[in-house]
Amino acid sequence: SAEPSVRMLKLTADCVPVAVARAEGKPALALLHAGWRGLAEGIVAAGVAVLGGGRLAAAVGPAIGPCCYEVGPEVAALFDAGLIRGRNLDLWSATERALRAAGVERVERFDLCTACHPELFFSHRRDAGRTGRQGVIGLVAAG
Repeated sequence: SAEPSVRMLKLTADCVPVAVARAEGKPALALLHAGWRGLAEGIVAAGVAVLGGGRLAAAVGPAIGPCCYEVGPEVAALFDAGLIRGRNLDLWSATERALRAAGVERVERFDLCTACHPELFFSHRRDAGRTGRQGVIGLVAAG
């Protein structure tokens, strides 16, 4: 959104929450939910395209880390081999690569694994689907 004061919320449990902001010109913000399927299908490029260009900055939030995110060969085949560690997928790096490929200049990552930190985060994988969600809240401030 580029509309001032429009409240946005994106919920996740292990997928990557992403906030992308236009850093020059008219302020705008996109919140994305990036799991393996969304990353493979281009959710990041689509979200960045909605912002319409200019200098962009992004924050990549906590998600299931490469330490815990085991995927099958059919999912691993959708990603560059450098993103696979053994049988685990690095969603943080996949998201950062997609952001940079879409033209985002500044990317801040918060590499905290949702599965490894039950005191901080919900995790769909860790809790076998019986869990809550965490979210990212955003809005464009009135100029």
